[in-house]
Amino acid sequence: MEYEVVVGLEVHAELSTKTKIYCSCKNSFGSEVNSNCCPVCTGMPGTLPTLNEKVVEYAVRMGHALNCSINRICKQDRKNYFYPDLPKAYQISQFDIPLCEHGYLDVILDEQGNTKRIGVTRIHIEEDAGKLIHEDRFSGSLVDLNRCGVPLIEIVSEPDMRSSAEAKAYLDTIRSILQYLDISDCKMQEGSIRCDVNVSVHPKGSDKFGTRCEMKNVNSFSAAVRAIDYEANRQIELLEAGGTVQQETRRWDDMRGQSYVMRSKEDAQDYRYFPEPDLLTIVLEEEYVKQLKNSIPELPNAKIKRYMTDYALPHFDANLLAENLDKAELFEEAVHIGGCQPKNLSNWILGDISRILNEKNIQLQDTKLTAQKLTDMVKLIEKGTISNTSGKTVIEVIMFEDKSPEKVVKEKNLAQISDTSALDAIVQEVLANNPKPIEDYKKGKTNVLGFLVGQCMKASKGQGNPAILKELIERFIQEA
Repeated sequence: MEYEVVVGLEVHAELSTKTKIYCSCKNSFGSEVNSNCCPVCTGMPGTLPTLNEKVVEYAVRMGHALNCSINRICKQDRKNYFYPDLPKAYQISQFDIPLCEHGYLDVILDEQGNTKRIGVTRIHIEEDAGKLIHEDRFSGSLVDLNRCGVPLIEIVSEPDMRSSAEAKAYLDTIRSILQYLDISDCKMQEGSIRCDVNVSVHPKGSDKFGTRCEMKNVNSFSAAVRAIDYEANRQIELLEAGGTVQQETRRWDDMRGQSYVMRSKEDAQDYRYFPEPDLLTIVLEEEYVKQLKNSIPELPNAKIKRYMTDYALPHFDANLLAENLDKAELFEEAVHIGGCQPKNLSNWILGDISRILNEKNIQLQDTKLTAQKLTDMVKLIEKGTISNTSGKTVIEVIMFEDKSPEKVVKEKNLAQISDTSALDAIVQEVLANNPKPIEDYKKGKTNVLGFLVGQCMKASKGQGNPAILKELIERFIQEA
């Protein structure tokens, strides 16, 4: 039997406010254990929370970005459950009246720019819990309450995704939007964004969904893909063997590549929601909501389509640029300066510049690279003043030193040699040392030409003009 996979996602994003959601404790990662907490966020009896207005603003902006209706009058609720990292035994969240609901997100699925609309059920605000610490050097577990009260938005999708690939596209787009709005740093390694994955399967063509299972706190998008594929296969194998799928919450172990039962799945009544008595009703003025909507910048999908239309970039390039706001801004500023091909600028940003950033584990703002420097260097390459090989040397310097590309070329003697008389001797020497490739070329194996050009470039220390070297090689072989 052929089965269809159904996926729904709950994305939890920590908001980049200066303070926590209900107190004035600092909202920061990496502080000394239990140093950013107070009686309010640790849930001491008799304390009173006060809502951070910035949290509401950020949530409403995300609601606008995901085409949601904004509830201008809403409340907060207590979600009751006990874990050691939640000392007051309840979490302040939103139940029946969230800030934002009934939205959607169009995600781009392929190189042709085809999209799929994923429904967004709701976006609500809530506080994070603390963190349990398990280490071999002590028995039991310890708790760090620094994370208690860190503001979260939870973005709940409709079960509209039908594969792990669609889920990955949705997650990538959500992350990009959060970064574009500058409301979350989205550092997955710090837990700033994580997701719960809901998966079910049913016979293809059936209009009735199967029983869903949830995997909690998946901490990377690639792990989410693996978790979805594993869970779908697990359920299909179970059904094919004559079993039934039980509604349950599972823990995904990415190291082992499998999930384990944590508990039977709770429903809303298990949390015993009731209105939070210590917080006032949230009331938003219509003008305030409109102002926040008008503040939304161009979002990733619109940027991708514009790059493909205006600059003739392939979807792959446009998507990689758009998903990183710093790289997109560098690209656009360089295009605005003008004088070189947008595709060449894109190639350098997504190629060597990204490689260097990854190797050094830094961001663009940590370098001295500017759009003007990048444009000046690409112009030198397009004019034939330097080769692409020499460009690799130039970019390594201008990213970390206050030097212009022209100065680097002069200091390192990187100017490309285009004088045929100067290149003749190099070509003849390379051909004399490589008789086998020449014979292969004469037999029709023209791909060896690239090897010979490479040898000539190496002999000229990267300064030979590749196009001229290629012409000389072909001419000498034909004359031989």
